Amino acid sequence: MRIVLVGPPGAGKGTQAQFLSEHFAIAHIATGDIFRANLRAGTSLGLEAKKYMDSGELVPDAVTNAMVADRLAQPDVVNGFLLDGFPRNVNQAEVLDAILSQAGTQLDAALELSVDPDEIIRRLAGRRTCRNCGRAWHVGFDAPAVPEKCDDCGGELYQRDDDNEETVRRRLEVYAEQTAPIIGYYRHQGLLISISAMGEISEITNRAVSALRAAVAH
Repeated sequence: MRIVLVGPPGAGKGTQAQFLSEHFAIAHIATGDIFRANLRAGTSLGLEAKKYMDSGELVPDAVTNAMVADRLAQPDVVNGFLLDGFPRNVNQAEVLDAILSQAGTQLDAALELSVDPDEIIRRLAGRRTCRNCGRAWHVGFDAPAVPEKCDDCGGELYQRDDDNEETVRRRLEVYAEQTAPIIGYYRHQGLLISISAMGEISEITNRAVSALRAAVAH
């Protein structure tokens, strides 16, 4: 199964991608992970990507397209994949179609996670990350026992630059301008499946699995 996951920042794409990739036994390809790996390694690509990510802007297509093309050529992708964070605009969607066409294959579905904008701001602006171990907490619904301290390691919790409310609002604007049009692109291709990403994580996963199974059966 070859799936693209679409939806605004804070829709839970990373969480659902993890569960869905395990359920269908396919590779989870997250552009965010690729960027962060480059950043940890101190590569010029990582530093370039960070400038855009911290300000809520999108990483340029040329950088992202090359990384994704290379990743899709890896052996673990033969049995299928779930793309999380790509494509982010129609140009990238067309590039992905071309990459898959060259490999003699195509997408099975584009799964849209739909969430109310106010809920997205609540989810992201309340997120805090441990400086030491990297675990994410939430001041509203997953708070640590001691404020601003990680329960796991005692490290200091901080708010990532791209999680403050002003940047979150900007990220949503960028999504509406540049990424939302791919929903129309995949709808036109007959590949779009839209589900609500509100509620318990397990409920959302069950909705996604059912919708994907029904789509592929047709």
